Amino acid sequence: MRTYSRSCVYQIYVKSFADSNGDGIGDIPGITSKLDYLAWLGVEYLWLTPFFTSPMRDNGYDVADYREINPMFGTMADVEELIAAAAKHGIRLMFDMVFNHTSTDHLWFQKALAGEKAYQDYYIFKDPVDGHAPTNWQSKFGGSAWEYVPSLGKYYLHLFDRSQADLNWENPKVREELAEVLKFWKAKGIGGFRFDVVNLISKPTEWVDDTEGDGRRFYTDGPRVHAYLKELVEAAGIADMMTVGEMSSTSINHCIRYTNPKERELAMAFSFHHLKVDYKEGDKWQLMPPDIGQLRELFARWQEQMQEADGWNALFLNNHDQPRAISRFGDDTNYPKESAKMLAMLVHFMRGTPYVYQGEEIGTPNAGFTSIEQYEDVESKNYYNILQSQGKSADEALEILRERSRDNGRTPMMWNDKAGRGFTTGTPWLSFPIRGADICVENQKKEADSVLQFYRRCIAMRKANPVISDGEIRFLDTPDGTIGYSRSLGEKRLVVICNLTDQSVILDASMLEGLEYTLGSYGAREEKSMELRAFEGCLWEK
Repeated sequence: MRTYSRSCVYQIYVKSFADSNGDGIGDIPGITSKLDYLAWLGVEYLWLTPFFTSPMRDNGYDVADYREINPMFGTMADVEELIAAAAKHGIRLMFDMVFNHTSTDHLWFQKALAGEKAYQDYYIFKDPVDGHAPTNWQSKFGGSAWEYVPSLGKYYLHLFDRSQADLNWENPKVREELAEVLKFWKAKGIGGFRFDVVNLISKPTEWVDDTEGDGRRFYTDGPRVHAYLKELVEAAGIADMMTVGEMSSTSINHCIRYTNPKERELAMAFSFHHLKVDYKEGDKWQLMPPDIGQLRELFARWQEQMQEADGWNALFLNNHDQPRAISRFGDDTNYPKESAKMLAMLVHFMRGTPYVYQGEEIGTPNAGFTSIEQYEDVESKNYYNILQSQGKSADEALEILRERSRDNGRTPMMWNDKAGRGFTTGTPWLSFPIRGADICVENQKKEADSVLQFYRRCIAMRKANPVISDGEIRFLDTPDGTIGYSRSLGEKRLVVICNLTDQSVILDASMLEGLEYTLGSYGAREEKSMELRAFEGCLWEK
Protein backbone atom coordinates (compact mmCIF):
# COMPACT_ATOMS: atom_id res chain seq x y z
CA MET A 1 0.00 0.00 0.00
CA ARG A 2 1.24 3.48 -0.85
CA THR A 3 1.26 5.74 2.20
CA TYR A 4 -0.28 8.57 0.17
CA SER A 5 -3.17 6.56 -1.32
CA ARG A 6 -5.44 7.75 1.51
CA SER A 7 -4.32 11.37 1.29
CA CYS A 8 -5.81 14.41 -0.39
CA VAL A 9 -3.65 17.33 -1.55
CA TYR A 10 -4.93 20.91 -1.55
CA GLN A 11 -3.37 23.28 -4.06
CA ILE A 12 -2.90 26.89 -3.03
CA TYR A 13 -2.29 29.59 -5.61
CA VAL A 14 -0.50 31.80 -3.11
CA LYS A 15 -1.27 35.10 -4.82
CA SER A 16 -5.02 34.43 -4.65
CA PHE A 17 -5.60 32.50 -1.43
CA ALA A 18 -5.59 34.89 1.55
CA ASP A 19 -4.18 38.40 1.94
CA SER A 20 -3.02 39.23 5.48
CA ASN A 21 -1.91 42.84 4.99
CA GLY A 22 -4.52 44.43 2.73
CA ASP A 23 -2.34 44.95 -0.33
CA GLY A 24 -4.66 42.84 -2.50
CA ILE A 25 -2.13 40.01 -2.92
CA GLY A 26 -2.29 36.68 -1.11
CA ASP A 27 0.67 35.87 1.09
CA ILE A 28 2.28 33.31 3.38
CA PRO A 29 0.81 34.65 6.66
CA GLY A 30 -2.59 34.49 4.96
CA ILE A 31 -2.14 30.75 4.44
CA THR A 32 -1.14 30.30 8.08
CA SER A 33 -4.36 32.04 9.12
CA LYS A 34 -6.43 29.45 7.21
CA LEU A 35 -4.84 26.27 8.58
CA ASP A 36 -7.81 25.57 10.85
CA TYR A 37 -10.04 25.52 7.78
CA LEU A 38 -7.71 23.26 5.81
CA ALA A 39 -7.43 20.82 8.72
CA TRP A 40 -11.25 20.84 9.05
CA LEU A 41 -11.54 20.05 5.34
CA GLY A 42 -9.35 16.98 5.91
CA VAL A 43 -6.41 17.59 3.58
CA GLU A 44 -2.97 16.31 4.56
CA TYR A 45 -0.70 18.13 2.10
CA LEU A 46 -0.65 21.69 0.81
CA TRP A 47 0.92 22.32 -2.58
CA LEU A 48 1.97 25.96 -2.72
CA THR A 49 2.66 27.60 -6.08
CA PRO A 50 6.04 29.38 -6.25
CA PHE A 51 6.55 32.28 -3.86
CA PHE A 52 10.27 32.68 -4.47
CA THR A 53 11.98 35.84 -5.68
CA SER A 54 10.66 36.54 -9.17
CA PRO A 55 9.87 39.40 -11.54
CA MET A 56 6.40 37.78 -11.75
CA ARG A 57 6.31 37.80 -15.54
CA ASP A 58 4.62 34.37 -15.23
CA ASN A 59 3.24 34.79 -11.72
CA GLY A 60 6.19 33.19 -9.97
CA TYR A 61 6.95 30.41 -12.43
CA ASP A 62 9.90 32.55 -13.49
CA VAL A 63 12.16 32.04 -10.46
CA ALA A 64 15.05 34.44 -9.86
CA ASP A 65 16.26 32.77 -6.63
CA TYR A 66 15.12 29.37 -5.34
CA ARG A 67 16.16 30.10 -1.75
CA GLU A 68 14.72 33.58 -1.27
CA ILE A 69 11.13 34.64 -0.59
CA ASN A 70 9.46 37.24 -2.79
CA PRO A 71 8.74 40.16 -0.40
CA MET A 72 5.21 40.48 -1.78
CA PHE A 73 4.47 37.08 -0.20
CA GLY A 74 6.34 37.48 3.08
CA THR A 75 9.65 36.52 4.65
CA MET A 76 11.64 33.39 5.39
CA ALA A 77 10.43 33.69 9.00
CA ASP A 78 6.83 33.61 7.70
CA VAL A 79 7.58 30.44 5.73
CA GLU A 80 9.22 28.77 8.73
CA GLU A 81 6.23 29.71 10.89
CA LEU A 82 3.85 28.22 8.28
CA ILE A 83 5.82 24.97 8.17
CA ALA A 84 5.72 24.64 11.97
CA ALA A 85 2.05 25.64 12.32
CA ALA A 86 0.97 23.27 9.54
CA ALA A 87 2.78 20.39 11.24
CA LYS A 88 0.75 21.03 14.40
CA HIS A 89 -2.39 20.55 12.29
CA GLY A 90 -1.06 17.30 10.81
CA ILE A 91 -0.47 19.01 7.46
CA ARG A 92 2.71 18.92 5.39
CA LEU A 93 3.79 21.36 2.72
CA MET A 94 4.76 20.65 -0.88
CA PHE A 95 6.78 23.34 -2.62
CA ASP A 96 6.60 23.95 -6.36
CA MET A 97 10.00 23.55 -8.05
CA VAL A 98 10.42 25.13 -11.48
CA PHE A 99 13.54 23.31 -12.67
CA ASN A 100 13.07 23.34 -16.44
CA HIS A 101 13.91 27.04 -16.59
CA THR A 102 14.78 30.09 -14.52
CA SER A 103 13.91 33.73 -14.86
CA THR A 104 16.33 35.71 -17.00
CA ASP A 105 16.72 37.81 -13.83
CA HIS A 106 18.40 34.86 -12.09
CA LEU A 107 22.03 35.52 -11.16
CA TRP A 108 23.09 32.53 -13.24
CA PHE A 109 21.57 34.00 -16.38
CA GLN A 110 22.86 37.47 -15.65
CA LYS A 111 26.38 36.07 -15.37
CA ALA A 112 25.83 34.26 -18.66
CA LEU A 113 24.84 37.54 -20.31
CA ALA A 114 27.98 39.12 -18.85
CA GLY A 115 30.02 36.61 -20.83
CA GLU A 116 30.93 34.05 -18.17
CA LYS A 117 31.29 30.82 -20.14
CA ALA A 118 30.66 28.63 -17.08
CA TYR A 119 27.22 30.18 -16.64
CA GLN A 120 26.42 30.19 -20.32
CA ASP A 121 26.69 26.42 -19.98
CA TYR A 122 23.91 26.56 -17.38
CA TYR A 123 21.53 27.41 -20.23
CA ILE A 124 21.03 26.44 -23.86
CA PHE A 125 22.77 29.01 -26.00
CA LYS A 126 23.17 28.28 -29.71
CA ASP A 127 24.72 30.07 -32.66
CA PRO A 128 22.43 31.33 -35.44
CA VAL A 129 21.80 28.99 -38.35
CA ASP A 130 21.89 30.73 -41.72
CA GLY A 131 21.27 34.01 -39.94
CA HIS A 132 18.19 32.93 -38.00
CA ALA A 133 17.11 30.88 -34.97
CA PRO A 134 18.62 27.40 -34.58
CA THR A 135 15.22 25.71 -35.09
CA ASN A 136 11.64 26.65 -35.92
CA TRP A 137 10.33 25.49 -32.52
CA GLN A 138 7.50 27.51 -31.02
CA SER A 139 7.14 28.73 -27.44
CA LYS A 140 4.16 27.33 -25.56
CA PHE A 141 3.17 30.95 -24.90
CA GLY A 142 3.29 31.84 -28.60
CA GLY A 143 6.06 32.97 -30.96
CA SER A 144 9.55 31.55 -31.39
CA ALA A 145 11.14 29.43 -28.65
CA TRP A 146 14.44 31.25 -29.27
CA GLU A 147 15.56 34.72 -28.24
CA TYR A 148 18.56 36.45 -29.79
CA VAL A 149 21.17 38.16 -27.59
CA PRO A 150 23.06 40.66 -29.78
CA SER A 151 25.91 41.14 -27.31
CA LEU A 152 26.68 37.40 -27.43
CA GLY A 153 25.70 36.75 -31.04
CA LYS A 154 23.72 33.74 -29.80
CA TYR A 155 20.18 32.58 -29.22
CA TYR A 156 18.92 31.03 -25.97
CA LEU A 157 16.08 28.51 -25.72
CA HIS A 158 12.86 29.39 -23.86
CA LEU A 159 10.03 26.88 -24.21
CA PHE A 160 7.81 29.34 -22.35
CA ASP A 161 8.06 33.14 -22.07
CA ARG A 162 11.27 34.74 -23.34
CA SER A 163 11.96 35.75 -19.71
CA GLN A 164 12.11 32.02 -18.81
CA ALA A 165 15.39 30.60 -20.09
CA ASP A 166 15.63 26.79 -20.25
CA LEU A 167 18.30 25.22 -18.08
CA ASN A 168 20.91 22.89 -19.57
CA TRP A 169 20.47 19.62 -17.69
CA GLU A 170 23.34 18.15 -19.71
CA ASN A 171 25.60 20.17 -17.41
CA PRO A 172 26.22 18.16 -14.20
CA LYS A 173 26.81 21.40 -12.30
CA VAL A 174 23.21 22.43 -13.02
CA ARG A 175 21.92 19.13 -11.68
CA GLU A 176 24.05 19.51 -8.53
CA GLU A 177 22.75 23.04 -7.97
CA LEU A 178 19.13 21.91 -8.21
CA ALA A 179 19.66 18.97 -5.84
CA GLU A 180 21.12 21.42 -3.32
CA VAL A 181 17.97 23.54 -3.59
CA LEU A 182 15.86 20.50 -2.64
CA LYS A 183 18.13 19.67 0.27
CA PHE A 184 17.86 23.27 1.49
CA TRP A 185 14.06 23.07 1.69
CA LYS A 186 14.02 19.52 2.98
CA ALA A 187 16.13 20.71 5.91
CA LYS A 188 13.43 23.32 6.61
CA GLY A 189 10.88 20.54 7.11
CA ILE A 190 9.13 20.43 3.74
CA GLY A 191 7.02 17.30 3.20
CA GLY A 192 7.19 17.04 -0.58
CA PHE A 193 7.73 18.69 -3.93
CA ARG A 194 5.79 19.33 -7.10
CA PHE A 195 8.01 19.57 -10.18
CA ASP A 196 6.85 21.94 -12.91
CA VAL A 197 6.90 20.60 -16.53
CA VAL A 198 9.64 18.23 -15.40
CA ASN A 199 9.36 15.87 -18.37
CA LEU A 200 10.76 18.64 -20.61
CA ILE A 201 14.16 18.88 -18.91
CA SER A 202 16.03 16.52 -21.26
CA LYS A 203 16.61 18.12 -24.64
CA PRO A 204 17.69 16.31 -27.84
CA THR A 205 21.29 15.88 -28.95
CA GLU A 206 20.47 17.22 -32.41
CA TRP A 207 18.72 20.51 -33.05
CA VAL A 208 16.52 20.33 -36.14
CA ASP A 209 13.37 21.99 -37.46
CA ASP A 210 10.03 20.35 -36.75
CA THR A 211 8.23 19.89 -40.05
CA GLU A 212 5.20 18.32 -38.31
CA GLY A 213 4.55 20.48 -35.26
CA ASP A 214 5.89 23.03 -32.80
CA GLY A 215 8.98 21.09 -31.69
CA ARG A 216 7.58 19.40 -28.60
CA ARG A 217 8.07 15.89 -30.00
CA PHE A 218 11.84 16.45 -29.77
CA TYR A 219 12.00 17.39 -26.08
CA THR A 220 8.91 15.84 -24.43
CA ASP A 221 9.95 12.87 -22.24
CA GLY A 222 13.45 13.43 -23.61
CA PRO A 223 16.22 10.86 -23.98
CA ARG A 224 17.75 11.21 -20.49
CA VAL A 225 14.78 12.40 -18.45
CA HIS A 226 14.48 9.22 -16.38
CA ALA A 227 18.18 9.14 -15.61
CA TYR A 228 18.08 12.80 -14.57
CA LEU A 229 15.11 12.24 -12.25
CA LYS A 230 16.69 9.20 -10.63
CA GLU A 231 19.87 11.16 -10.04
CA LEU A 232 18.00 14.17 -8.62
CA VAL A 233 15.90 12.05 -6.25
CA GLU A 234 18.95 10.15 -5.02
CA ALA A 235 21.19 13.21 -4.66
CA ALA A 236 18.55 15.18 -2.76
CA GLY A 237 17.42 12.23 -0.63
CA ILE A 238 13.73 12.63 -1.45
CA ALA A 239 12.82 9.09 -2.57
CA ASP A 240 10.44 8.60 0.36
CA MET A 241 8.80 12.02 0.15
CA MET A 242 5.54 13.02 -1.51
CA THR A 243 6.54 14.06 -5.02
CA VAL A 244 4.54 14.77 -8.15
CA GLY A 245 5.66 15.67 -11.63
CA GLU A 246 3.74 17.85 -14.04
CA MET A 247 4.06 15.95 -17.31
CA SER A 248 3.37 17.92 -20.47
CA SER A 249 2.11 15.95 -23.52
CA THR A 250 3.40 12.73 -21.96
CA SER A 251 2.52 9.05 -22.46
CA ILE A 252 1.25 6.28 -20.20
CA ASN A 253 4.43 4.25 -20.64
CA HIS A 254 6.59 7.13 -19.48
CA CYS A 255 4.28 7.90 -16.55
CA ILE A 256 4.49 4.27 -15.45
CA ARG A 257 8.27 4.66 -15.32
CA TYR A 258 8.03 8.03 -13.57
CA THR A 259 5.79 6.62 -10.82
CA ASN A 260 6.46 2.89 -10.38
CA PRO A 261 8.09 2.63 -6.91
CA LYS A 262 10.78 0.30 -8.25
CA GLU A 263 12.07 3.09 -10.52
CA ARG A 264 12.65 5.45 -7.56
CA GLU A 265 11.71 8.56 -9.51
CA LEU A 266 8.45 10.24 -8.42
CA ALA A 267 5.44 9.25 -6.33
CA MET A 268 2.86 10.30 -8.91
CA ALA A 269 2.32 12.24 -12.12
CA PHE A 270 -0.04 14.82 -13.54
CA SER A 271 -1.02 14.18 -17.14
CA PHE A 272 -3.27 16.46 -19.15
CA HIS A 273 -4.75 14.51 -22.05
CA HIS A 274 -8.16 14.41 -20.33
CA LEU A 275 -8.16 18.22 -20.18
CA LYS A 276 -7.88 18.56 -23.95
CA VAL A 277 -11.18 16.90 -24.85
CA ASP A 278 -12.70 20.30 -25.65
CA TYR A 279 -9.79 21.41 -27.86
CA LYS A 280 -11.11 21.52 -31.41
CA GLU A 281 -8.58 19.80 -33.69
CA GLY A 282 -6.24 19.63 -30.70
CA ASP A 283 -5.93 23.42 -30.51
CA LYS A 284 -6.48 24.98 -27.07
CA TRP A 285 -7.63 28.22 -28.70
CA GLN A 286 -10.42 26.62 -30.77
CA LEU A 287 -13.61 25.99 -28.81
CA MET A 288 -15.92 23.00 -28.85
CA PRO A 289 -18.07 21.19 -26.25
CA PRO A 290 -16.16 18.54 -24.28
CA ASP A 291 -16.19 15.08 -25.83
CA ILE A 292 -17.43 13.02 -22.88
CA GLY A 293 -16.87 9.75 -24.73
CA GLN A 294 -13.23 10.65 -25.24
CA LEU A 295 -12.97 11.77 -21.62
CA ARG A 296 -14.25 8.39 -20.47
CA GLU A 297 -11.86 6.54 -22.78
CA LEU A 298 -8.87 8.53 -21.50
CA PHE A 299 -9.78 8.01 -17.85
CA ALA A 300 -10.29 4.30 -18.42
CA ARG A 301 -7.03 3.83 -20.32
CA TRP A 302 -4.88 5.81 -17.88
CA GLN A 303 -6.48 4.33 -14.78
CA GLU A 304 -6.41 0.70 -15.88
CA GLN A 305 -3.01 0.68 -17.59
CA MET A 306 -1.30 2.57 -14.76
CA GLN A 307 -2.87 0.05 -12.36
CA GLU A 308 -1.60 -2.94 -14.34
CA ALA A 309 1.99 -1.67 -14.24
CA ASP A 310 1.91 -0.21 -10.69
CA GLY A 311 1.98 3.43 -11.75
CA TRP A 312 0.13 6.12 -9.82
CA ASN A 313 -2.02 9.01 -11.04
CA ALA A 314 -2.54 12.44 -9.53
CA LEU A 315 -6.32 12.94 -9.85
CA PHE A 316 -7.59 16.39 -10.82
CA LEU A 317 -9.83 18.48 -13.05
CA ASN A 318 -8.76 21.91 -11.75
CA ASN A 319 -5.50 23.76 -11.23
CA HIS A 320 -3.96 27.22 -11.67
CA ASP A 321 -3.43 26.65 -15.41
CA GLN A 322 -6.95 25.42 -16.20
CA PRO A 323 -10.42 26.92 -16.56
CA ARG A 324 -12.80 25.95 -13.77
CA ALA A 325 -14.12 22.42 -14.25
CA ILE A 326 -17.67 23.31 -13.19
CA SER A 327 -17.88 25.80 -16.07
CA ARG A 328 -16.19 23.39 -18.44
CA PHE A 329 -17.70 19.97 -17.73
CA GLY A 330 -20.79 20.93 -15.74
CA ASP A 331 -23.46 23.61 -15.79
CA ASP A 332 -22.54 26.47 -13.44
CA THR A 333 -25.83 28.30 -14.14
CA ASN A 334 -28.66 25.76 -14.03
CA TYR A 335 -27.05 22.95 -12.02
CA PRO A 336 -24.22 24.58 -10.04
CA LYS A 337 -24.46 22.48 -6.88
CA GLU A 338 -25.25 19.22 -8.67
CA SER A 339 -22.44 19.74 -11.21
CA ALA A 340 -19.84 20.56 -8.57
CA LYS A 341 -20.70 17.53 -6.46
CA MET A 342 -20.85 15.20 -9.46
CA LEU A 343 -17.37 16.27 -10.61
CA ALA A 344 -16.03 15.75 -7.08
CA MET A 345 -17.37 12.19 -7.14
CA LEU A 346 -15.90 11.53 -10.56
CA VAL A 347 -12.39 12.32 -9.30
CA HIS A 348 -12.29 11.40 -5.62
CA PHE A 349 -13.20 7.73 -5.89
CA MET A 350 -10.75 6.81 -8.66
CA ARG A 351 -7.42 5.08 -8.10
CA GLY A 352 -4.77 7.69 -7.32
CA THR A 353 -4.28 10.71 -5.10
CA PRO A 354 -6.91 13.46 -5.47
CA TYR A 355 -5.99 17.14 -5.63
CA VAL A 356 -8.40 19.92 -4.67
CA TYR A 357 -7.61 23.31 -6.16
CA GLN A 358 -8.59 26.28 -4.02
CA GLY A 359 -12.17 27.38 -4.63
CA GLU A 360 -13.08 24.11 -6.33
CA GLU A 361 -14.55 22.90 -3.04
CA ILE A 362 -17.12 25.72 -3.06
CA GLY A 363 -17.99 25.51 -6.76
CA THR A 364 -16.16 28.59 -8.02
CA PRO A 365 -17.03 29.25 -11.71
CA ASN A 366 -14.98 30.83 -14.49
CA ALA A 367 -14.16 34.52 -14.17
CA GLY A 368 -16.47 35.72 -16.93
CA PHE A 369 -14.33 38.78 -17.69
CA THR A 370 -15.59 41.09 -20.44
CA SER A 371 -12.50 43.17 -21.35
CA ILE A 372 -8.85 42.41 -21.97
CA GLU A 373 -7.92 44.92 -19.26
CA GLN A 374 -9.32 42.54 -16.63
CA TYR A 375 -6.82 39.83 -17.57
CA GLU A 376 -3.37 39.50 -15.99
CA ASP A 377 -2.06 36.24 -17.45
CA VAL A 378 0.84 36.61 -19.89
CA GLU A 379 -0.39 33.72 -22.04
CA SER A 380 -3.88 35.20 -22.29
CA LYS A 381 -2.58 38.64 -23.27
CA ASN A 382 -0.30 37.10 -25.90
CA TYR A 383 -3.09 35.03 -27.41
CA TYR A 384 -5.54 37.92 -27.41
CA ASN A 385 -3.22 39.51 -29.97
CA ILE A 386 -2.34 36.26 -31.75
CA LEU A 387 -6.00 35.33 -32.24
CA GLN A 388 -6.73 38.72 -33.77
CA SER A 389 -3.71 38.40 -36.05
CA GLN A 390 -5.27 35.12 -37.24
CA GLY A 391 -8.47 36.90 -38.25
CA LYS A 392 -10.59 36.79 -35.10
CA SER A 393 -12.41 39.93 -33.99
CA ALA A 394 -11.68 41.41 -30.57
CA ASP A 395 -15.03 40.07 -29.31
CA GLU A 396 -14.28 36.59 -30.66
CA ALA A 397 -10.84 36.63 -29.02
CA LEU A 398 -12.41 37.65 -25.70
CA GLU A 399 -14.99 34.85 -25.96
CA ILE A 400 -12.16 32.34 -26.37
CA LEU A 401 -10.32 33.82 -23.37
CA ARG A 402 -13.48 33.53 -21.28
CA GLU A 403 -13.37 29.79 -21.87
CA ARG A 404 -9.63 29.16 -21.93
CA SER A 405 -7.71 31.79 -19.94
CA ARG A 406 -5.60 30.62 -17.03
CA ASP A 407 -6.97 33.60 -15.07
CA ASN A 408 -10.24 31.65 -14.77
CA GLY A 409 -8.54 29.51 -12.15
CA ARG A 410 -6.65 32.38 -10.50
CA THR A 411 -9.43 34.61 -9.24
CA PRO A 412 -9.13 35.22 -5.48
CA MET A 413 -10.61 32.82 -2.96
CA MET A 414 -14.06 33.79 -1.69
CA TRP A 415 -14.14 33.33 2.08
CA ASN A 416 -17.28 35.34 2.85
CA ASP A 417 -19.89 37.41 1.02
CA LYS A 418 -18.75 40.84 2.22
CA ALA A 419 -16.62 43.43 0.44
CA GLY A 420 -13.24 41.93 -0.43
CA ARG A 421 -14.85 38.49 0.03
CA GLY A 422 -12.67 37.87 3.09
CA PHE A 423 -9.68 37.62 0.77
CA THR A 424 -8.47 41.20 1.24
CA THR A 425 -9.34 44.52 2.86
CA GLY A 426 -7.80 46.24 -0.17
CA THR A 427 -8.21 45.99 -3.93
CA PRO A 428 -7.58 42.41 -5.17
CA TRP A 429 -4.84 41.99 -7.75
CA LEU A 430 -7.33 40.12 -9.96
CA SER A 431 -11.11 40.57 -9.96
CA PHE A 432 -13.48 38.03 -8.42
CA PRO A 433 -15.70 36.03 -10.81
CA ILE A 434 -18.46 38.18 -12.25
CA ARG A 435 -21.02 35.51 -11.32
CA GLY A 436 -21.08 33.73 -8.00
CA ALA A 437 -21.65 36.55 -5.52
CA ASP A 438 -23.36 34.03 -3.22
CA ILE A 439 -20.48 31.53 -3.29
CA CYS A 440 -18.20 31.52 -0.24
CA VAL A 441 -16.70 29.30 2.44
CA GLU A 442 -18.44 30.95 5.39
CA ASN A 443 -21.95 30.28 4.11
CA GLN A 444 -21.22 26.77 2.85
CA LYS A 445 -19.74 25.67 6.18
CA LYS A 446 -23.17 26.34 7.69
CA GLU A 447 -25.10 24.39 5.03
CA ALA A 448 -25.36 20.64 5.54
CA ASP A 449 -25.85 19.92 1.82
CA SER A 450 -23.35 22.45 0.43
CA VAL A 451 -20.65 21.70 -2.11
CA LEU A 452 -18.04 22.32 0.59
CA GLN A 453 -19.56 19.78 2.99
CA PHE A 454 -19.76 17.29 0.13
CA TYR A 455 -16.03 17.68 -0.61
CA ARG A 456 -15.25 17.20 3.06
CA ARG A 457 -17.23 13.95 3.03
CA CYS A 458 -15.45 12.66 -0.11
CA ILE A 459 -12.05 13.36 1.46
CA ALA A 460 -13.08 11.58 4.68
CA MET A 461 -14.40 8.55 2.80
CA ARG A 462 -11.02 7.96 1.13
CA LYS A 463 -9.33 7.90 4.54
CA ALA A 464 -11.90 5.52 6.02
CA ASN A 465 -12.49 3.07 3.15
CA PRO A 466 -9.59 0.93 1.92
CA VAL A 467 -11.61 0.01 -1.18
CA ILE A 468 -11.31 3.67 -2.27
CA SER A 469 -7.66 4.15 -1.40
CA ASP A 470 -6.33 0.74 -2.43
CA GLY A 471 -8.99 -1.16 -4.38
CA GLU A 472 -8.89 -2.30 -7.99
CA ILE A 473 -10.59 -0.09 -10.58
CA ARG A 474 -12.50 -1.19 -13.65
CA PHE A 475 -14.51 1.04 -15.97
CA LEU A 476 -18.08 0.14 -16.85
CA ASP A 477 -20.13 0.20 -20.03
CA THR A 478 -22.53 3.01 -19.19
CA PRO A 479 -24.83 5.16 -21.39
CA ASP A 480 -23.42 7.87 -23.65
CA GLY A 481 -22.54 11.04 -21.77
CA THR A 482 -21.84 9.14 -18.56
CA ILE A 483 -18.70 7.77 -16.93
CA GLY A 484 -18.86 4.83 -14.55
CA TYR A 485 -16.38 2.63 -12.77
CA SER A 486 -16.20 0.05 -10.01
CA ARG A 487 -13.71 -0.30 -7.15
CA SER A 488 -13.21 -3.62 -5.42
CA LEU A 489 -11.10 -4.97 -2.57
CA GLY A 490 -11.84 -8.39 -1.12
CA GLU A 491 -15.59 -8.59 -0.50
CA LYS A 492 -16.02 -4.83 -0.68
CA ARG A 493 -17.24 -3.23 -3.89
CA LEU A 494 -18.51 0.17 -4.92
CA VAL A 495 -19.76 1.66 -8.17
CA VAL A 496 -19.65 5.31 -9.18
CA ILE A 497 -21.62 6.58 -12.19
CA CYS A 498 -21.63 10.24 -13.24
CA ASN A 499 -23.86 11.92 -15.81
CA LEU A 500 -22.00 14.77 -17.52
CA THR A 501 -25.01 15.91 -19.59
CA ASP A 502 -28.16 17.96 -19.03
CA GLN A 503 -30.35 15.00 -20.02
CA SER A 504 -31.56 12.13 -17.84
CA VAL A 505 -30.32 8.64 -18.66
CA ILE A 506 -31.52 5.18 -17.63
CA LEU A 507 -29.00 2.77 -16.15
CA ASP A 508 -28.79 -1.01 -16.54
CA ALA A 509 -30.02 -2.43 -13.24
CA SER A 510 -27.74 -5.47 -13.52
CA MET A 511 -24.57 -3.44 -12.87
CA LEU A 512 -25.99 -2.30 -9.53
CA GLU A 513 -27.29 -5.67 -8.34
CA GLY A 514 -26.53 -6.30 -4.68
CA LEU A 515 -25.41 -2.71 -4.10
CA GLU A 516 -27.02 0.02 -1.99
CA TYR A 517 -27.11 3.73 -2.78
CA THR A 518 -24.80 5.63 -0.43
CA LEU A 519 -23.95 9.04 -1.84
CA GLY A 520 -25.09 11.33 -4.63
CA SER A 521 -24.95 14.86 -5.95
CA TYR A 522 -28.72 15.31 -5.53
CA GLY A 523 -28.84 13.83 -2.03
CA ALA A 524 -31.99 11.75 -1.49
CA ARG A 525 -32.92 9.23 -4.16
CA GLU A 526 -35.73 6.75 -4.82
CA GLU A 527 -34.37 3.37 -3.76
CA LYS A 528 -35.17 1.43 -6.94
CA SER A 529 -34.75 4.24 -9.48
CA MET A 530 -32.46 3.55 -12.42
CA GLU A 531 -32.70 7.14 -13.67
CA LEU A 532 -29.59 9.31 -13.51
CA ARG A 533 -30.69 12.94 -13.63
CA ALA A 534 -28.89 15.84 -15.34
CA PHE A 535 -25.35 16.21 -13.93
CA GLU A 536 -26.07 13.62 -11.26
CA GLY A 537 -23.36 11.48 -9.79
CA CYS A 538 -24.11 8.49 -7.55
CA LEU A 539 -22.20 5.94 -5.51
CA TRP A 540 -23.51 2.48 -4.66
CA GLU A 541 -21.65 -0.01 -2.46
CA LYS A 542 -21.79 -3.24 -0.54
